[in-house]
Amino acid sequence: MAHALEPQAKTLAEADSGFPYGLISDHDPRMRIVMACVFAIVTVSLSTIPALLAALATAIGLLLMSRLPIRRTLKRMAMMDSFIIFMLVLLPFSMPGDAMFTVFGFAASWQGLWKAVEIALTANAAILALMVLVGTMEPVTLGHALHKLRCPEALVHLLMFTIRYIEVLREEYLRLRGAMKIRGFRPGTNWHTYRSFGYLVGMMLVRAIERSERILAAMKCRGFSGRLLLLQDFRMTRRDHMFAATLTAVCLGLLCLDLL
Repeated sequence: MAHALEPQAKTLAEADSGFPYGLISDHDPRMRIVMACVFAIVTVSLSTIPALLAALATAIGLLLMSRLPIRRTLKRMAMMDSFIIFMLVLLPFSMPGDAMFTVFGFAASWQGLWKAVEIALTANAAILALMVLVGTMEPVTLGHALHKLRCPEALVHLLMFTIRYIEVLREEYLRLRGAMKIRGFRPGTNWHTYRSFGYLVGMMLVRAIERSERILAAMKCRGFSGRLLLLQDFRMTRRDHMFAATLTAVCLGLLCLDLL
């Protein structure tokens, strides 16, 4: 059963550099998850530019400690920024305040600009910290840590099975697309294309259900009773307590800086 849950995907650092995660990887995964949530909550609660810059600097410091490939990590952050860049561009025009300039009769306000900067700093600081503290874990280790943190077992099981079988579904999709190409299918903007992709999704769902039934039967044959036995054990060390205390002190400092 444990073999069936081995992850197919590699983590960010493994896939890009092959190096360990520096000082971050030595800490307890449960503590890293909790501190990532605490840092994200504190960062979202900040409202001043100096405090948000300090939060971003803290996240960058964690990045340097983790020894993740900086260029590729920042590229992944840029992909996240692409989802909110349109909102940031339009926010100065949609928020009332003192006008900076006018475009086609629409005034851009200074208040909207600063609000856009705040949102960008908040998102980048929180996401970077999550990537460093949580994104450097093995997926199965993350599932084990969530289980130890008393997360609902159903969600943990769903996460671990998704990790294991997402690549299987991808291979099934590629096989079906290859079969469509062999039969002369070329996608376009017409009803035949839409109908063909609908059939593709439906066939993937049917095959996923059939595969899940075979997997369930195989697991029952191996004694599966509805619970996954997690053999990995975690122990908090003195270094873990020191790291948590330090990051907590930094979070308190950010809140104090925000109030000044």
